[in-house]
Amino acid sequence: MSLHRVVALISPPQSPFELACASEVFGTVPPDDGPRYDFSVCAERPGPVPTTAGYAIHVDAGLEALQDADTVVVAAWNPVGAPVPPAVADALRAAHRRGARTVAICTGAFVLARAGLLDGRRATTHWRRTARLASEFPRVQVDPDVLYVDHGDVATSAGTGAGIDLCLHLVRGDQGAAYADQVARIMVLPPHREGSQRQYAVRPAAPRPDSSLAPLLEWAEGRLDGRLTVDRLAERAGVSGRTLARRFTEQLGTSPGQWLLARRLDAARVLLEETDLPVEAVAARVGLASAVNLRRRFRARFGTTPGAYRRTFGRAG
Repeated sequence: MSLHRVVALISPPQSPFELACASEVFGTVPPDDGPRYDFSVCAERPGPVPTTAGYAIHVDAGLEALQDADTVVVAAWNPVGAPVPPAVADALRAAHRRGARTVAICTGAFVLARAGLLDGRRATTHWRRTARLASEFPRVQVDPDVLYVDHGDVATSAGTGAGIDLCLHLVRGDQGAAYADQVARIMVLPPHREGSQRQYAVRPAAPRPDSSLAPLLEWAEGRLDGRLTVDRLAERAGVSGRTLARRFTEQLGTSPGQWLLARRLDAARVLLEETDLPVEAVAARVGLASAVNLRRRFRARFGTTPGAYRRTFGRAG
């Protein structure tokens, strides 16, 4: 298959972490699979690009590299108030018009906003910069509480680690859940965090030593095919439903029901990719009871049907 070309646009002084978010996710090749992406870097002016870490990155390609990109990643922008050169904005708009997916990590959202690519759309950035983004670009619908926002052709992430979450999310959409899980496993990361999760957890007081959800989540993920309900989760945790909901909000930024549904749908994606089980059997394996329920939930979450997803990402495909 042809490789998906990802080009990261960097600028001085470049933050190494945001660039590494993209290079690690799109550049990692699982040992039992072949490469799926061709990752490269460009800058407005090729040559040494200073970084915030005190060293320079040598960049060979200029803005012409964006002309062949399938995905363009703006890996942060420093300082935040720095002007966006007209040539950079023009190149981003041209890539977007041509059909390239345009992605911003952290403060890279300011560059997409300056280019007009976020007008009338939801977007996010680092929580410390969301108020400024909203003030400077009133046509952008800034969401300060989410990890990332993906419109398909344009996507933005919150700060630092959320850039990895967004990149893994894009890989899941491009290559399927099983491939993305392999990449996450190599990077020793959770396989998937929903974009709607909060950027940071609000904890007014230190949690008790026994309040971590990790053991409960591990127990639940091994029993998705059973009659697993929110009440059953609360019973297992030995707390009330209200206390469980509060802990989920504090630690995961989501509700128990939303978390459980997301895990069931993720498990369904993997079964659709790696097995030939009928849709009815897949639904039973992940605790969604019926093919009708799975199809409804699957389309609502992923915008496609289980059958169409299998044709795209299944072993035969």
